[in-house]
Amino acid sequence: IGLLKGNLVAEDYEDDVAADPRIDALREKMVISEDVSYSEDYLDSNKRSIANKLKVIFKDGSSSEEVEVHYPIGHKRRREEGIPILLNKFKENLNTVFAKDKADEIYAKLSNPEALDNMSVIEFQDLLKQEHNTF
Repeated sequence: IGLLKGNLVAEDYEDDVAADPRIDALREKMVISEDVSYSEDYLDSNKRSIANKLKVIFKDGSSSEEVEVHYPIGHKRRREEGIPILLNKFKENLNTVFAKDKADEIYAKLSNPEALDNMSVIEFQDLLKQEHNTF
């Protein structure tokens, strides 16, 4: 799905997405093999690596560079790098539900740890209770 769309979101795990015939066509072209060191690093409680490696070989024989990632962006070892991406995703999703001004207000308050710590539960609920856009 990442090859088809360029990204992966939670909805991509739904049955209707899996029914896309292009997915099976790609699967038929793939060669998958286990790298034992990846499995060992995954099981090592000090590492918990979620390693993967990918190289795309095209019909004309040319290929992409081999890309290897031991700790994807959501992994705890990449927390510092991942938080800005997570905040950006949060902001993008706010904009799908709330008007821009309201989304900006929510984002400003919830991305400020001190403001969030000082906010009562009632204030938090009220912040999110406003009218939604009807896109």
